[in-house]
Amino acid sequence: MGLRLVNVDRDTPMLLPPDLRDWVPANHIVHLILDAVHRLPQERFHFNWRGSGSEQYPPETMLALLIYCYCTGRFSSRQIEEATYSDVVVRYICGNAHPDHDTVCTYRRQNRALFEEAFVEVLLMAKETKCIKKVGTVSVDGTKIKANASKHSAVSYKRAGEQIEFLRAEVAKLVAKAEGEDSKPLEDGLSIPEELERREDRIKRLEEARRIIAQRYESERTEKQAKYEALEANREAQRKAGKNPRGRKPKPPSDEPPGNKQYNFTDPESHIMKEDGGFVQAFNAQAVVDTESRFIIGERVTNEPNDKKELTADVKSIVPLCGKPDAVLADTGYYSEDGIKEVERDGGPTAYVAVAKSDHGYRVENLEAKDDPPAAPENASGTDKMRQRLATKAGKELYKLRKQTVEPVFGIIKEVLGFRRFSMRGREKAETEWSLVCMAYNIRRLFVLQTNCALNTSSEAVRC
Repeated sequence: MGLRLVNVDRDTPMLLPPDLRDWVPANHIVHLILDAVHRLPQERFHFNWRGSGSEQYPPETMLALLIYCYCTGRFSSRQIEEATYSDVVVRYICGNAHPDHDTVCTYRRQNRALFEEAFVEVLLMAKETKCIKKVGTVSVDGTKIKANASKHSAVSYKRAGEQIEFLRAEVAKLVAKAEGEDSKPLEDGLSIPEELERREDRIKRLEEARRIIAQRYESERTEKQAKYEALEANREAQRKAGKNPRGRKPKPPSDEPPGNKQYNFTDPESHIMKEDGGFVQAFNAQAVVDTESRFIIGERVTNEPNDKKELTADVKSIVPLCGKPDAVLADTGYYSEDGIKEVERDGGPTAYVAVAKSDHGYRVENLEAKDDPPAAPENASGTDKMRQRLATKAGKELYKLRKQTVEPVFGIIKEVLGFRRFSMRGREKAETEWSLVCMAYNIRRLFVLQTNCALNTSSEAVRC
């Protein structure tokens, strides 16, 4: 028998199907995206009602374009523009129009409120289709997402001071040349006024960097001063009671910022943060995940390097239509007695927050059945009460859900979608983009759940 190959002819002219709906399968995620966008009231979209200037792209089209591209791991405005030519599904969304990268970037930058509205709309669709039921337990966590800035564009408080002194000395030398005290000429093409201006501008930028670092440090210093005074008062009370205070004598915080405090010239609102054993210029992206459905029901961005102060704000970010959770799970990085009291105040959810890093070993004693520990006494510290709560059987079972829910969500966002760096600068714009990313994740999740429900799957992992 002769070899039979499919005929691949790139030379004969042909037409795509005349109906754009024939370009994509009926069960494609793009239809879900368009449905979600069409549900938004028209008054939520921004139109140029004056009709002046060039024709504007329909804002519903631009929103659907952004959501689909974020769902498929394309975040750069230039990548999105290129997709309007090369991706058949994107051509379907745009009706064969081709918004340029500047239009895409401007739309993304100016429509944060719309993205938040669409984020809520997707969750509403999930509730209507029973993919989200009553929210009982939520997991909270954060992940470092690189800022659109290099850490090499940063300067420390100490280094900025040293650079200012060096540049002032350079300015003095240039002034001496200008006054004729130093007759040695400059290289061809260089002029003293321009070199003076360059150095003086750099001095101003470094002085501004030191001023902002000092301003940021002031609130931190106030908090440390209050802690220092409380420790000193406690030690003094022990002395009056005839006891010898234990431990090192506390030191008051310095009036000046530590020399290693950083400022980034490219994105001043981002900070140096530790990630995977190294340091990156980043923002701290937070997510609140429903443990049953694995939808993100709350999201925000902070520039705090650690999570200690973030628990209360994260719980408040939960979309109201999802209801108030019964329990909130978080790792040891979130532990703060004050934060937990705030979360649980006025009938808030019960917090299950690790007070120390857990033992990951599989020791025999960890496998043995144990009775619940006795309840902590009323006068016990918040840490002891939390430790007792997590040691109960119910506490252990609940806390196990944390790793099974929120960490896989970040894994999908970073590894499947490929989102590891913000495209825009500044915390507010980073929050805009993070809202888009979380919406894209939720759309994908909703599509998977609805598809599996349609196929009558029996898998508990994806059952609606």
